[in-house]
Amino acid sequence: MKAALSAFGAGLVFGAGLLISGMTDPHRVRAFLDFAGHWNPSLAGVMAGAIGVHGTALWLERRKHRSALLPQAPIDAKLVGGAAVFGVGWGLAGYCPGPAIVTLGLAPGRGWIFFAAMAVGVVLGDALARARVASAPREGSAEAPAC
Repeated sequence: MKAALSAFGAGLVFGAGLLISGMTDPHRVRAFLDFAGHWNPSLAGVMAGAIGVHGTALWLERRKHRSALLPQAPIDAKLVGGAAVFGVGWGLAGYCPGPAIVTLGLAPGRGWIFFAAMAVGVVLGDALARARVASAPREGSAEAPAC
């Protein structure tokens, strides 16, 4: 119960921060990405603040435990492709998942449309990943490449 309350409190603080910084406004996000037009650099300040806080937390944690927190994953085609799809969606809609969830209660029409599209994308991505794993040759089978 304590963990759930802590997570709920962290979510409230995060949502309040998104609201206060204006990052739930898709027009502000699109203006940040419009380098050729009326560029609005306010999102860069929010990102710099978030990176500074997170970087400090990582640095303190590594000093405390003398090890990396998480194993490093390789940069592969799935990561680059997923980042590209995320970036295109972010630029077109002006939302990413966190602000979209906050917006569900503020501007239900816009928020729910994006949230529904995001949910469909997650389900399709999972289905494609499962299909790829199911169709991959199994180790030891005649179809598996020899090393």
